[in-house]
Amino acid sequence: MEEQLQIIEQLKKTLQLLTLEQSKLKVDTNSSQSINSNMYEEEIVTKDFLYQDCAELFIDFTYKHPTTYHVVKFASEMLKKNGFHYLPENENWNDRISKGGKFYTTRNGTSFAAFVIGKNWKPENGTGVIASHIDSLTVKLKPSSIKDHVEGFELLGVAPYGGTLNSAWFDRDLGIAGKIIYKKDDGKIESTLIDSTPYPIAKIPSLAPHFGAPAEGPFDKEDQAVPIIGYVTTEGSSEPTEDEKKCPLVGKHSIHLLRYIAKMANIKVSQIIQTDLDLFDVQKGTLGGLNQDFIFAPRLDDRLCSFAATWGFDMFAQKINTDNFDGFSVLALFDNEEVGSLSRQGAKGGLLESVVQHASYAVCNTEIVDLYTVFANSVILSADVNHMFNPNFSNVYLKNHSPKPNVGVTISLDPNAHMSTDVVALAFVEELARNNGDDLQYFHIKNNSRSGGTIGPSIQSQTGALTVDLGIAQLSMHSIRAATGSRDVGLGIKFFLGFYQKWKEVFEKFNNV
Repeated sequence: MEEQLQIIEQLKKTLQLLTLEQSKLKVDTNSSQSINSNMYEEEIVTKDFLYQDCAELFIDFTYKHPTTYHVVKFASEMLKKNGFHYLPENENWNDRISKGGKFYTTRNGTSFAAFVIGKNWKPENGTGVIASHIDSLTVKLKPSSIKDHVEGFELLGVAPYGGTLNSAWFDRDLGIAGKIIYKKDDGKIESTLIDSTPYPIAKIPSLAPHFGAPAEGPFDKEDQAVPIIGYVTTEGSSEPTEDEKKCPLVGKHSIHLLRYIAKMANIKVSQIIQTDLDLFDVQKGTLGGLNQDFIFAPRLDDRLCSFAATWGFDMFAQKINTDNFDGFSVLALFDNEEVGSLSRQGAKGGLLESVVQHASYAVCNTEIVDLYTVFANSVILSADVNHMFNPNFSNVYLKNHSPKPNVGVTISLDPNAHMSTDVVALAFVEELARNNGDDLQYFHIKNNSRSGGTIGPSIQSQTGALTVDLGIAQLSMHSIRAATGSRDVGLGIKFFLGFYQKWKEVFEKFNNV
């Protein structure tokens, strides 16, 4: 975390290069146009280094923050270090933010909202919001994960979160991470996060093709996609000690596993009360391709857009003096998108509306603020990854709607309202991109394909705000490892920063179109 924060200032300065006019980026250096070619080449080299910095920072982020809990901790620490103040959701905010400022809150440790609000803000000014999800497809330990040994193999009972436990999860090195709730010696209840990175503790072994049909699948997720975590020759007693028997989870989870996570948490087994633990791919992401055109990494959906949005928001916030600012900018990161968002920490849980309401009341010094007026003057970006063109399956993509790597963010479109982008939202984001010198791409499914979903329609229906679904394109969505362009993280940061800077200016041009 500290290493990442140390280069924030460097990236803030160098990201200014990304605001060069887009026309400069499109110049053919072999043409006869009157431009200093040496200067142009120097700019491109510098920009390439910047994109690589952003890519490598993202790779480190995905490696060091494997669960949703870890992502919320990362965002909290990053913004706190840069001048944001924490607001517990269960306390009155009025006195804390009556004069505006920079703040953040969390819910359940797995959803996060931060905002910058000026002292001179009023409801008619609306708010500019970027909302993304930070949960990723994973495998979770069951409430009772203990299973009978099979021929000496110790197995782990797990459940799929989203569409996991398929063959993509076979033969991967799986670590364990998540949240531990424990009781201190004085009786108080605390929690801590654990992460076994870089060490794997489990593997789901595939069956060799020599065995014929049973190796080909389909596979039973309950009985044939079971992680192995040990063998009977493993050192250490299989019987809990008298002290360990005080733990309510003894008998529900392997004593070897409880000892392992207790050691990581620096507590005794007897102190553990409850856990929320994931298995995840411990292999670190990397730059790939002959010219390092790609990022190959786990958990792109959706640590990718959420990471870029967090950086764009933070860079915007650092330049704002709330004493003479009349705006209101929000970053919202939600859990549970992959399973429908219908939870208190999901996009349907009301965290965004709660934050906007509390902040509005406090700054306006009143208990009566019409939230519909606020949202009617607002724009929300629903930032979620979308499908990059896969050259091995070109027939499934719609012509002129097939995003490529290293070009720019992609607008998601769907006439059946699986995406929130309508004609006004589309025109808005295109005008915003023109103002900021950003290239846009478009994704639309073919008529014979089914569409996925995002948090966009849910947020749009709850707030009534103009909402755009867009994001960074990726290959291999919902696989345990995926790919995106190596320049796409930097392009995403630039786009999201530009949104916070100019959304209101562009929005006012539309005048209730």
